[in-house]
Amino acid sequence: MVEAVDIFEDRHLSLPHLKVMSAIENCRTAALGGHVSACNKCDHQHIAYNSCRNRHCPKCQGLASRDWMQARVEDLLPVEYFHAVFTLPTQIADIAFQNKAAVYGLLFKASAQTLLTIAADPKHLGARIGMTSVLHTWGSAMTHYPHAHVIVPGGGLSPDGARWIACRPGFFLPVKVLSRLFRRLYLEGLARLYKAGKLAFFGDLSELTDPDMFAAHLAPLRKADWVVYAKPPFGGPEAVLAYLSRYTHRVAISNHRLISADADTVAFHWKDYRIKRGDRMKVMRLPISEFIRRFLVHVLPTGFHRIRHTGFLVNGIRRDRIEKIRRLIGTVPRPDQTTGEDRRSDSDERDPRQTCPKCGGEMRVIETFTRGKTPKSRAPPWEDAA
Repeated sequence: MVEAVDIFEDRHLSLPHLKVMSAIENCRTAALGGHVSACNKCDHQHIAYNSCRNRHCPKCQGLASRDWMQARVEDLLPVEYFHAVFTLPTQIADIAFQNKAAVYGLLFKASAQTLLTIAADPKHLGARIGMTSVLHTWGSAMTHYPHAHVIVPGGGLSPDGARWIACRPGFFLPVKVLSRLFRRLYLEGLARLYKAGKLAFFGDLSELTDPDMFAAHLAPLRKADWVVYAKPPFGGPEAVLAYLSRYTHRVAISNHRLISADADTVAFHWKDYRIKRGDRMKVMRLPISEFIRRFLVHVLPTGFHRIRHTGFLVNGIRRDRIEKIRRLIGTVPRPDQTTGEDRRSDSDERDPRQTCPKCGGEMRVIETFTRGKTPKSRAPPWEDAA
């Protein structure tokens, strides 16, 4: 491991950082144990090591994303879906770096309240809406860039809950109105956090402990335009699922973006969004210590939820609200739709890891081994552990 003094300016790594580094290092190795599978038709054997299941591990998010997406299928409505992005200004992103739980939590709250408030206004939609929000804290180069992706069905329930109010085709809510309300709600919320003593400052931001300096730091933001971006509506519920499957369980960098690594540097692909035309894909090379530092910047506080549901999609009432909305719209689930449990069973049956790559027979677990142990059964030496 790279020494802590090379990673962060405060010259130490926190326990959550150390746990993430250890989990990723040991993921799918003998250090976490595993099992041996054997074919019931031939003598082929396969060793599979356990995953770390850490939410920051690039190798462990595929299964978690699949299971989450299967549950979301039951929530889809036959309406247009819209995608809004709420981004924090640089001055607040700096504060967020030192106060992740408080500032990220306020991002969820302010963005959701902005959409709920404007949608409920009779001048716009006049309805109670629902949404799913996903927190991302990185840009393509793994720099600190906190923003929330919000997926919203194009409509909502009337105030009395008796009818479904659809938005105009291709248009949900005005971006400028959203931006201004989001700015006000966020700055008011941040001021409350500061007054309650829930924000800490150190290093380059230590001067913000003085109330006058804190006010001066935020003053320019009260008139600046805050970035709220509304993308065109999705091409149907299936497109929503495809999008969410890429975004919900993404980490700061995925394995497929990595190009090379040696004792000194790591090279990876990144997209330069400043380029408006032509090829925006570039290659970045970073010293090992800087690459690790950038990755660890995006480790979330323990217990912090990066996917949240609001409005009629909130947990606890979601199933009842979805059924009610379907009745109001006049649609019911298709007969060919299976339950989440059925889909998981079908998916497991199609899992290629349960089929012998040599003869197509069924692979069965014949041995399990615990952390740090080696299996008694022997798989061919050329076989890769999965």
